[in-house]
Amino acid sequence: MAALADIVAQGRRVEAHRPWPRVIVNADTWRAVAAAFAAGDATMLSLWGDAGASCAVHMAALERDADTIVVVSLECPEEAFPSVGALHPPAIRFERAIYSLYGLQPLGAPDARPWLDLGFWDVQYPLGARIPAPAERPDYAFLPAEGESLHQIPVGPVHAGIIEPGHFRFTASGETVVRLEERLGYAHKGIKSLMAGATVERAARLAARASGDSTVAYGIAFAHAVEAALGVAPPRRAQYLRALMAELERLANHLGDIGAICNDASFAIMHAHCGILRELVLRAADACFGHRLMMDKVMPGGVAADMRPDGIAALKNLLGHIQRRFPRLVELYDNTASLQDRTVATGIVRSDLARQFAAPGHVGRASGRAFDARKTLGYAPYDELDFTVPVLTAGDVNARVWIRIREVEQCLALIAQIIARMPDGPIAVMLEGEAGEGLGFAEAFRGDVLVSVRLDAGCVARCHLRDPSWLQWPLLEAAIEGNIVADFPLCNKSFNCSYSGHDL
Repeated sequence: MAALADIVAQGRRVEAHRPWPRVIVNADTWRAVAAAFAAGDATMLSLWGDAGASCAVHMAALERDADTIVVVSLECPEEAFPSVGALHPPAIRFERAIYSLYGLQPLGAPDARPWLDLGFWDVQYPLGARIPAPAERPDYAFLPAEGESLHQIPVGPVHAGIIEPGHFRFTASGETVVRLEERLGYAHKGIKSLMAGATVERAARLAARASGDSTVAYGIAFAHAVEAALGVAPPRRAQYLRALMAELERLANHLGDIGAICNDASFAIMHAHCGILRELVLRAADACFGHRLMMDKVMPGGVAADMRPDGIAALKNLLGHIQRRFPRLVELYDNTASLQDRTVATGIVRSDLARQFAAPGHVGRASGRAFDARKTLGYAPYDELDFTVPVLTAGDVNARVWIRIREVEQCLALIAQIIARMPDGPIAVMLEGEAGEGLGFAEAFRGDVLVSVRLDAGCVARCHLRDPSWLQWPLLEAAIEGNIVADFPLCNKSFNCSYSGHDL
């Protein structure tokens, strides 16, 4: 494939798009980019649609071994486009979602089944033609599996306990999983539709609620996109406060996940102790910013609230407490043979699949993919902070636990650096300008969140949010194959994908 710079030169550049270029290309160039994904010369970060007068499909591409990004757009006057999934399987679910939402048909797609449309909507293609839904629809056709003595186990969408909805269809031979197929979309809430025409302030609140456990990361990614679109730079103090919130959010979630994984392996004591540490992080966040999850504290142009006067003391107390207790929990995890028997060599994600699917966060880093938006794309203030991105290659549940452990350690070090270097000054600037396009990223605890926004007359004309779970859910299907059914909860929790973030 030609370098992304060559693609930019071939296409018609959209000057209002920042900080990376967006170019409108023809079908041949669109196919060439898809072929580059298939060959491993570039990475697909997301794929989304656009309806109305600007009917088109877009994909964000990252050049291999570089931090160069280009958004490639193909106009769809006939409401169809060449399938990317025909060459690059990670695009298949994106294309199915585009068809469900917009009615834009991926020509030559290997899988034409609906994705987000589960048959509950009154209309088809709600962001496109909005035609009435038929009175009856055929049953969803799960993929077949051939072999002797196979049986199916349907699980969900309603699960035991407080958990989001999703359906898992297991095909098994005895206790061994031969195939897992997911069906998601039950948590779809129409955020794209709600954002269309919304003010920037309202859209920011919607973005913060896409996946509540990553509310800060979504807020930062949305702010980055809006600020890029308008050419606005937030104050340095706001950048540091955002990073502090993001690291507190990451710390709380990683501690919770470590305990929950151990709990699914029947080692409840780790769950209890990690739950206590997570609670202390949430209390410290509340002491600093007046909200345990710090929801709505990040906004385009800066942050909505400064740190409270007693916040530094609360953070130093938190760091000291975790630094004393967490190493003993790590030692307990590492020295419990019965626990290692459950996590080691269970639910392996191969490194080639992690690269092909651009697996974000702990899923990718446990399988050798060293991508972290804070490092690779280098947004402020992380370009001024010292930290490392832990990477392992085993790709199993144990590796995903250890990635979280190492990231907890990095979080503690980053929080200490942030509070030591916190600059004085304003925490927000006024947004200037009314129109533009922007692409923003933020590294959430699951991986990179991507936001693409187009502003017109001071409001959001279109916004696309991509949760890291979009690129992780398919890998869970691969990870469980060959494992026993009883290990699925363990594998699933080691991924901890978001249903809500996926089902926007």
